[in-house]
Order: sequence, then C-alpha cells, then structure tokens
Amino acid sequence: MPSPSPYDVIILGAGAAGLMCALTAGQRGRRVLLLDHLDRAGAKILISGGGRCNFTNVNGGMAERYLCANPHFPKSALGRYTPADFIALVDSHGIAWHEKTLGQLFCDGSAKQIVAMLEEECARGGVETRLLSRVTAVSKADDLFQVETPAETYAAASLIVATGGPSIPKMGATGFAYDVARQFGLKVVEPRPALVPLTLGADDRLFESLSGVSLDVVASIGKARFREAALFTHRGLSGPAILQISSYWRHGDSLSLDLLPDADARALLTEAKRARPNAEPRTILRERFPDRLADVLADRLGLSGPLVTHKDPALAAAGARLNGWAFTPNGSEGFAKAEVTIGGVATDGLDQRTLMAKRAAGLHFIGEAVDVTGWLGGYNFQWAWASGRAAGEAA
Repeated sequence: MPSPSPYDVIILGAGAAGLMCALTAGQRGRRVLLLDHLDRAGAKILISGGGRCNFTNVNGGMAERYLCANPHFPKSALGRYTPADFIALVDSHGIAWHEKTLGQLFCDGSAKQIVAMLEEECARGGVETRLLSRVTAVSKADDLFQVETPAETYAAASLIVATGGPSIPKMGATGFAYDVARQFGLKVVEPRPALVPLTLGADDRLFESLSGVSLDVVASIGKARFREAALFTHRGLSGPAILQISSYWRHGDSLSLDLLPDADARALLTEAKRARPNAEPRTILRERFPDRLADVLADRLGLSGPLVTHKDPALAAAGARLNGWAFTPNGSEGFAKAEVTIGGVATDGLDQRTLMAKRAAGLHFIGEAVDVTGWLGGYNFQWAWASGRAAGEAA
C-alpha cells in the first residue's frame, strides 16, 4: 500500500539529471524522495572525464549541438539553465576547474567534488535519498503515482524518470525509462549506442597493425564534420573524432576521414615529384604521418618505387584519398562502450518547458532517458542539468 503521507515528488535515478531535479524541487519546498538501485549517487559522474568530470561545455547551450528528432525541443530547457548557471554553482562550492580543448570544462581535482556538491544541495532542500532501492512497478491511481520496491511502496503527485538509457550496462543501466514511457502511452525513438568506437570489417583489417596510432583528422558523414583526434584500434576506429561522428552513423553508412586536413594531398605528392623525383612516396608520407601509418597508406595506395615512376593523375588520385579516406564500419562496440544513448522517449509526447508527458499529468522524463543527445565534451551533462532543472521547477 502507498505510504500514508505521500511525497510531492518521487525521482527515479540519482544520476546527474536526477540529482539536479531533486535539489531544485527540494529547495522549492517540495517533499522529495530520490530512489536509485545502485549503492551510491552519481555513479556515471564519478567515472566521467577520467575521474575529473567534464561537467559542462562553454558552448553547451547551443541547441544545434544536440541530436533530437525535433531539433527545437532542447532549446527551452537549455536556454533557461545555461553553462554559466552551472559554473556559478560549482564556483559557489569552491571547486577549482579548468577549460580544456573545444570549451570542455573539468574539475582540477576529482569528479567526487561534483557529486558531493549535488548531494549537499539536495540536503539543503531536505531531499530524502534511498539507495539500493530497485523499482519493481509503477502505476497511477487517484492522481498519485505509486512506486513499488521490494521494501515499500511510495506515492507522489509527481514522478520524474531520470534512469538514463542502456549505455554502460555494467553500471546497471537498462531501458527501464522506456518501459515506463510505453506504459503511459508515450513513444520511444529507437535507442542506439552513441559516442562509441566503430569496428571495421575484413576489407580494412590491414589497419589492425596500426593499433595505438593516433592523428588529427576531419571525420565526416554528410554535413556532420568533426576535427579532432582519431585512434586506430585492434577492432577499428576510436578517439574523439570517431566518437563524435558515431552519433551520426547508421549501419551501412560510410564515413570519410581527411587524414591531412591542413594540406591539399593531391598537390603534396605531385609537387614532391617535381622537387624530389627519386624519393619514395612512403618517404614523403613519413614526413606527414607516423612511420607505421605512412607505410600502410603507401602500400594501400599502391605507391611503390620512386615518385618519378608514377604519373601525375595517379599521384593526384592517391592524394585525394588521403583527403577523404572512406571507411564503411561493420558495427560499433555497442552499449557496453557507448558513453551515451541516442534515441529514447520521444519528445513529441513531452512539454518542452517542463518535460512532462502530455498524456500523463505529473509524469516527467529527463536527462539521457529523453531523445536528446549532445556532442562529446560536456554537452550531455549540460542537458542533464538543464532538463533536471526544468522538471524540478515544474514538479
């Protein structure tokens, strides 16, 4: 049976979005219960950024850097709780931080500081947190949501689902949020691994010998382009550029890597032929690439023998490949290695200001559970903070 004294708000999931939502609602004077099946709050926060938590990005308010079936949907929450707002909270707790490349902000110390900050803010709001609480059923009766656990059944007028997506299942991630959404008549956009390494098939297996080699590239699929490092692995491709472009990749798609983004590689080889006709192509490539990579590329391009033995059109064609090397991944490393999930609870069933379900008053979905996925580099945390804040202000 429900608790005789119901809560105002029950939040399922004590991750980034759930903690932000809880502290926001609690500090509004709401009686808040925060439940999580793990033994500690903020588990994914603690492992993020190599343990230093890439807690936001200075560009995190740019809605165009989020993938969503409705690209306008994230604008409301992101516009009302900005990276500067979260930075102000971090500063108020005396947490030192620094900016790395591309606007990424990290703690100088430990991700534990961010979790401690959020827990302290929850305590200020009188939030009741119960860990190791597995939810077995959710229902609604008499305008109250009922949440069953093996120990007890709780009730509240507002229920906020912040249980994320299925990425990183070893940390207990599941598709629970999607089950609740479907139960209350909401659609779910097909969830896929995002920000994930890609695997290569037999045709590209010669690159296995390059495992550990990294270089600056421009990775592109269609209009999506990212210039960062790519890393060859024993299974395929990884590194920031690949993780970024993976969010835009679908099975069967090819992606292009510009291996020399600051050079016209067609001219590089033909001009080298004029200046050093007896030089080997791999010698020229070794001046631009790590030796192992240069040798594999020369072999793959069929460039053996002195440059003078190759016709200009052949050298130009080889150079063009260096500026747009096509790979067709045969898959990804899946949810086990994905940093986030793309897809989730469809936004057409949610109010963009409150993230409340249009068909179920009082039911909200926030964070990674929703079909909003940010770029690599602190964007997904900013969506967690912004969406958690939006629901916490409304519940």
